[in-house]
Amino acid sequence: MSQPAPLVVILGPTASGKSALAIEVARRWQGEVVCCDSTQLYRYFDIGTSKVLGPAQRGVPHRLMDLLEPHEIFTAGDYRRRAREALAGLRRRGRLPVLTAGTGLYLRALLEGLADAPARSEELRDRLRQRAKQRGAAYLHRILRRLDPATAARIAPQDAVKLIRAIEVCLSSGRPMSDLLRQPRPRLEGFQVVKIGLLPPRPALYERIERRTRAMLAAGWLDEVRSLFARGIDPGTKPFQFIGYGELRAHLTGVVDLETAVRAIQQATRRYAKRQITWFRREAGVDWFEGFGDDPAITARVFALLVVRIGPPAVGSAVAGGAV
Repeated sequence: MSQPAPLVVILGPTASGKSALAIEVARRWQGEVVCCDSTQLYRYFDIGTSKVLGPAQRGVPHRLMDLLEPHEIFTAGDYRRRAREALAGLRRRGRLPVLTAGTGLYLRALLEGLADAPARSEELRDRLRQRAKQRGAAYLHRILRRLDPATAARIAPQDAVKLIRAIEVCLSSGRPMSDLLRQPRPRLEGFQVVKIGLLPPRPALYERIERRTRAMLAAGWLDEVRSLFARGIDPGTKPFQFIGYGELRAHLTGVVDLETAVRAIQQATRRYAKRQITWFRREAGVDWFEGFGDDPAITARVFALLVVRIGPPAVGSAVAGGAV
């Protein structure tokens, strides 16, 4: 039986420097970056999703980025399948996969597996959305309580998205969703997973979020949104729900001034970072570093940990500032 191959996972909130650290690790250990971010899957939505493109990749290939057209639907199960394919390819070529995880659900799907739930039914979902529109999400909650009391107890009566999925699973499978979730899941095998968590001090993280929002605008974010209109991309597609795109669309259509849109983006990003921290804090087996991934002191400490966990880098591998 072959030895498990190393897999480095770098997780943490938005703006914590995951990408910068991942590139340095990949350069030193002859690896490639594998994106684990639901927003970076979509083409054309670049600046607002903080994609690392072109020269900024510093010669390190990035996988699982720009896979989808804006109208396409992609689930956690789809991500698990595509990520496993990418990891298998890297393993065959002897390359270290360095996963940058911003979407906790995708990371969980990859590492821990998913319940064997039925596929989406857009027809059923449309009917349930219409019911919610007519009678409110609380009506869906009452339906779910009859079908699956255990799952209903875990979902807020106002959370229409989760209620619709839970009802869909119950009706499509003929079983309560809570039963499916208790089944054993196919975990990722064949890899030695090393999880590195970035947790900068909250005030410093929020300050960086505010500066990064301004930098994105200076880099042409508004022009990017204009180009999305020019392409005829439907504003109702999922990517337009990503933080910033709806706010900038509201500005360009005259609903709000630019400064109001910027403040709304900064606030939404801070809230998102807080939710990410809460999610990742529950992740088991993480080595946490209280700083940013582009801090040389943090990078040095992470390198020292990886030497112990996965072994020294290959002779002649590239590092920042030259080669070793």
